[in-house]
Amino acid sequence: QAQLVESGGGSVQAGGSLRLSCTASGYTYSRLCMGWARQIPGKEREWVSSISTTGSTTYSESVKGRFTISRDNAKNTLNLQMNSLKPEDTAMYYCAAVPASWVGYWYCPRDFTYWGQGTQVTVSS
Repeated sequence: QAQLVESGGGSVQAGGSLRLSCTASGYTYSRLCMGWARQIPGKEREWVSSISTTGSTTYSESVKGRFTISRDNAKNTLNLQMNSLKPEDTAMYYCAAVPASWVGYWYCPRDFTYWGQGTQVTVSS
């Protein structure tokens, strides 16, 4: 059972930057596929970015080129560097994880299993 705790949210003006962090415990971190999602009240949770156990990254089109996801397996941490922030990036951001599956190679399942409590990001125009 993995536990995830986010930090680093806050308020920033459009064009600014924020760095979110997530610390994981309760599971072998190097075997966790990690990611970030965000949610605005009244809307469905939106996937933002993922990083595999080997460090391969993917991004939603809405954040590609502005956000960078990274992980530090020695510190059990996940980061999301957010640059050139826009008002439409305002949301609650959630750290997410799912154990990798061995299918002859380590594979990241599509759906996340574990979620953090979230950290609020507010971007003003």
